[in-house]
Parts: sequence; structure tokens; C-alpha cells
Amino acid sequence: MQQSAVPELAQAHAHTRPIHWLATATALAGVVALSSLMQPDAATAAAPQDRAPRPAPAAAPPSAEGVTFPIDCGPVDPVVARQTSGDLDGDGRPETVAVVHCDAGMSTPPDGVYVLTQGTDANRPRVVATLVDPKDRSKVKEFAIRDGALYATLLGYSASDVPTCCPDVTEHPKWEWKDGSFLRSESSGARSV
Repeated sequence: MQQSAVPELAQAHAHTRPIHWLATATALAGVVALSSLMQPDAATAAAPQDRAPRPAPAAAPPSAEGVTFPIDCGPVDPVVARQTSGDLDGDGRPETVAVVHCDAGMSTPPDGVYVLTQGTDANRPRVVATLVDPKDRSKVKEFAIRDGALYATLLGYSASDVPTCCPDVTEHPKWEWKDGSFLRSESSGARSV
């Protein structure tokens, strides 16, 4: 049997006392608490082949505020009556569709429907398409973007002498982006007079 060079230390460590267990438990609790604060981020903890690609941050839709629309209102200003946003061309960035008419005060001014986009290098949104020209004398009753297409209900006139108060034609157009432009079709196949 080998004798310790420092018999007092050998004797002290041969018998455990409650204070030893308390000191050990306290030290262990401190290590666990400290290790929970020092954990790496979840993104860096995974092996590179296990990481899923992060989606790009969603782009904000272009605002119709301050945009110059191709509508001739004479001495009054154009008004954005309604707008909606969604990805119409499938590029992952939303476009804004704005319904615009002249601020006539009285009567029912015709609407124009315009598509706005904002490129990654552009400072301001710009009009890239006119879907409904105000010269067509249509009024937009409803419109929405669904499944990458714009659906609308347009009220119009069968003849130029029909008063603006009383549209007598209802159309349900749908616009889809195909081959670099917006193609119009009838969404319900119905055009009523």
C-alpha cells in the first residue's frame, strides 16, 4: 500500500461530508446555467448540409402614393380610389393594382386600372400596365388578386348616350401575366346588358 506524501489531504478526501456534496451540486448547477447561456445559435449549430435555405425577406408592395398615372383629369387631381397587391408576374415581388379616377366631386367619373411595380434599383414605383383605360367609361365595382391573376367586375355602357348614373353593361374580366404582358379574358364567360 502506498502512503500519501500529505496524509492530511488523503484523510480529508477519503470521507465525504455533506459540505462536499453541497459544493459539488452548486458547482454543477453553475456549469449547467453557464452552458445554457453560451449555446450557439440554432442556425450555426446545424451541419451545413442540414440547413434549409432561408427564404428572402418579403418585399413590400409598391405604394400608389405620389405616382403619376396616365389619366387626363384637366384642372382636377386624380384620386386613387382603391388598391390591392399581390404577385402577378410570378417573380416573388408583389405588384400593386390601383383603381384611379378624376376627383370630379359630382357625377360618376370613369375608372382607370393600373399596375405598379418597383424594381430593386428604382427609387419610386412606376406604372407598367393600363388594364382599364378611363376612355372606356368603365367603373370598377369589385376587384381582387387571386392565384396570380386579377379578377374584376366592371360596370359600363352599351352606347355613348347612356347616362353615367346608369351603367347598363356588366363585365367580369380576368387578367393574367403571360409571355411578357397582361392578357384579358372573361372570368365567368358572361357579359350582361
